[in-house]
Amino acid sequence: MVNSLADPGLHALLDRLYIAAADDEPVIARLIERERAAPVPLTSRERTALMEDAYLPVEPESGALLYSLVRAGRPATVVEFGTSFGISTIYLAAAVRDNGAGRVLGTELSAAKASQARANLDEAGLGGVAEILEGDALDRLAGLPGPAGFVLLDGWKDLYLPVLRLLEPAMAAGALVFADDTGRFADQLAGYLSYVRDPASGYVSVPFPVGDGAELSCRA
Repeated sequence: MVNSLADPGLHALLDRLYIAAADDEPVIARLIERERAAPVPLTSRERTALMEDAYLPVEPESGALLYSLVRAGRPATVVEFGTSFGISTIYLAAAVRDNGAGRVLGTELSAAKASQARANLDEAGLGGVAEILEGDALDRLAGLPGPAGFVLLDGWKDLYLPVLRLLEPAMAAGALVFADDTGRFADQLAGYLSYVRDPASGYVSVPFPVGDGAELSCRA
């Protein structure tokens, strides 16, 4: 059985990226302070500029779970909202490659981060199965051809629901949606959680105790 996560080179790359991400918390704290002081909500581009150097990765346990879910579901297309430096994308792309078929479409608003994410994926030998779409996710994912079988939401929290609604026409029955950070940012994600937990929205949704909290939703 193929398991790219056991590859020493990939493991070393992820270790290096996680070490670099250890300095994220002060950057996140400054953003929160700036948002509290702002007279009007910051735009996505303003927040992205303030977080230009922050890695904002999924936890290693979350990454392993993402890999496992993609291996099990074998989706034709994996969509990621919020690529950053590509740590989560590496887990997703490794699973797609090990499945032997499929593709990953990541989205990243920062041109610098998108460029570095591509470099990290190339270093991991995964550039051939992952494409990073640079720019506003609501623009880049509009009209996405289906079927999308797996969605990772890990960008700005106020956009989780708009991105999900945008993708729904392209989502296959049984598609999984993994929303990260739903424990840490439960207040900001209240609208999203209310939507996916309402059976009328067409999902079976459960909280998942991994990382900073996650919500795993299945498109019925």
